[in-house]
Amino acid sequence: MASGSLSSTRWTPQENKLFEKALARFDKDTPDRWQNIARAMGGGKSADEVKRHFEILMEDLRRIESGYVPFPSYR
Repeated sequence: MASGSLSSTRWTPQENKLFEKALARFDKDTPDRWQNIARAMGGGKSADEVKRHFEILMEDLRRIESGYVPFPSYR
């Protein structure tokens, strides 16, 4: 991660929404994908932070799909 500060590791709901939209816009074949996503989010996160956020989400998904983590209850 580019910065060790707590603010750089927390993602607001607004940042997550911007991330989702940018991720849909710049697919895995896009050159400089993470830089483009960070820029599309307004520059508040670095390309490294954006990539790490994606990796964490993918790991969460793998754990859920493999049964290590139960599906959340949305009652």
